[in-house]
Amino acid sequence: MNMRAILLFAFVALLFIGTGFVQSWNVALTIFNMGLISAIMALGVNMQWGYAGLFNVGVMGFVALGGLATVLVASVPNTEALSAGGLRIAAALALGGATILAAILAWTRLRRYRGWVVAAILFAGFFLFRAVLDPGVAAVEAVNPARAGNIGGLGLPVLLAWPVGGLLAAGAAWIIGKTALGLRSDYLAIATLGIAEIIIAVLKNEDWMARGVKNVIGLPRPVPYEVDLQASPAFREVVTEFGMDPVTGSTIAVKLAYAGLFGVVLLVLIWLTQAALASPWGRMMRAIRDNEVAAEAMGKDVTRRHLQIFILGSAVVGMAGAMMTTLDGQLTPGTYQPLRYTFLIWVMVIVGGSGNNWGAVLGGFLVWWLWVQVEPLGALLMQGITAGMADGSWLKAHLQDAAAHMRLLTMGLVLLLVLRFSPRGLLPEK
Repeated sequence: MNMRAILLFAFVALLFIGTGFVQSWNVALTIFNMGLISAIMALGVNMQWGYAGLFNVGVMGFVALGGLATVLVASVPNTEALSAGGLRIAAALALGGATILAAILAWTRLRRYRGWVVAAILFAGFFLFRAVLDPGVAAVEAVNPARAGNIGGLGLPVLLAWPVGGLLAAGAAWIIGKTALGLRSDYLAIATLGIAEIIIAVLKNEDWMARGVKNVIGLPRPVPYEVDLQASPAFREVVTEFGMDPVTGSTIAVKLAYAGLFGVVLLVLIWLTQAALASPWGRMMRAIRDNEVAAEAMGKDVTRRHLQIFILGSAVVGMAGAMMTTLDGQLTPGTYQPLRYTFLIWVMVIVGGSGNNWGAVLGGFLVWWLWVQVEPLGALLMQGITAGMADGSWLKAHLQDAAAHMRLLTMGLVLLLVLRFSPRGLLPEK
């Protein structure tokens, strides 16, 4: 890294350290952990846009799939629900896959009337699929709906859910890429946004899978629980030496443990992405991004390479989604807002510098810190501005109410300033 990058990362580090001293280290570490996850998400989007120029607006769909993977891998299996309707659901899913496969084979092998044949296969397959699925779903959702009502998971260690989240997102990206990557960039954006909405709508409405909007809580953790640390005499002795009470010390220790796990993943991904970018493969991807026609004339399979990078970037985003659900300890599909948070990830990439992996990481930390801290700082600013105004004044009430909108205002302002004074981001691609 050059001196500019070192100074920018030092500035961001000072923001987090200052938060620890001014507010609390618990707050600083909470923001830092989500900053690590945001940096990983930004890395995935940067691979798609910065390496290949693919405009993916369905980021939250892949994040949601990563969260779903955490539930399916790590939560406790609901044996009663599985015995009540699990077999019917599995048969229905197999039937749906067979229907799609039959439609594909009919389209590729038939020459006459293939449109009518494919339509007939899909029409009949859909109603047969629903006829098998619906009774199984009803049976599963009827089993203890207040606390479960879903099939549960495999009960495996939650760390295994992170690569599984990446694989699940990669599989969805392959399906999306095979259908949408031939489209022009603006149509690709619309397609990925629509598919992300579909994924999140399925998560919200299919209670048998992950309880829908009822949420899945109590997911296992890869780090100790605070109460276990507080009950440990050795731990209490250590935190007392640092001048902390056991409750505060335990929460800080847990957050540091999460930061260590997330930091290892981020460092491994940075090493891999930097090595890939410096390799002949990375140079080929940038050549395709800069001039598809020239790259295709040189014998490169542009569509195949686009599909490849789309899958890789989506896998990274899916892994980050699984990590976020692990950190929260619950899956809450209602909080996945595709436009709002996809916009935030894109701001991270643009502000940091698209095409530069270190820039994406910088943008992830900086923009997330601003996203969390701007609202309370804006409220303090408005209180200072309105301190001399009379109580009951319409202007005072209006300014204080406007503090709730400081986040979006600040994001827009930061984006405009960066695009005006550093159009290629704070750390531009070399």
